[in-house]
Amino acid sequence: MEFEEAKNKYLKMDVKEKRSSYHCKTSFVSLENIPSWTEYAAKVEKVQSSPEFKKDERLNSKVSIFVGDITALEIDAIVNAANNSLRGGGGVDGAIHRAAGKSLLAECITLNGCPTGEAKITGGYKLPAKYVIHTVGPVGEKPDLLKNCYSNSLNVAKENGLKTIAFPCISTGVYGYPNKNAAEVALKTVRGFLEKNEASIDRINQNEEISSIVCQIEGFC
Repeated sequence: MEFEEAKNKYLKMDVKEKRSSYHCKTSFVSLENIPSWTEYAAKVEKVQSSPEFKKDERLNSKVSIFVGDITALEIDAIVNAANNSLRGGGGVDGAIHRAAGKSLLAECITLNGCPTGEAKITGGYKLPAKYVIHTVGPVGEKPDLLKNCYSNSLNVAKENGLKTIAFPCISTGVYGYPNKNAAEVALKTVRGFLEKNEASIDRINQNEEISSIVCQIEGFC
């Protein structure tokens, strides 16, 4: 298939060569320019609530808050808040498809859609990220399905040997999931994954909206 040739080409490029093809040109953001949660938290006000996790600086060093364009991240994988068709849409979904180029849609068509809560992987093409992990969030507040989005995306990353991953805020836009409640699901799922899979991941980047709730979970303070 046509996309396979493009996918293999981009995955085999060295960093210098691939950077010349980025959709974002020179505006990419590499991991060393994103502070870990431990570094970020030193600058924000902490509000303690009932503890569910013990504070663990080792795990906190594997979490980041990223404020900016997810399509500019030069990491192993970014997560796309997709729809069930996997054929692009508005918001983050549309932005990722535009930045990656037409080969992303061509590959997505072969995946035959994605059920809510599950995750599927494609190449990243013209994105700085090597791969895109597509997951479909629930419409409305359905915590079990939202948790599945995060856990299945992380498991796909682990299965493919990917060490760095970035999430947008899943389902909080037109899908109507309240920001604060969605952030709590995201953070608890990430923490649970790290406790069981610490060696399999180097960094998990979360969208800026997560920062409004992150300090209310003791394990991340």
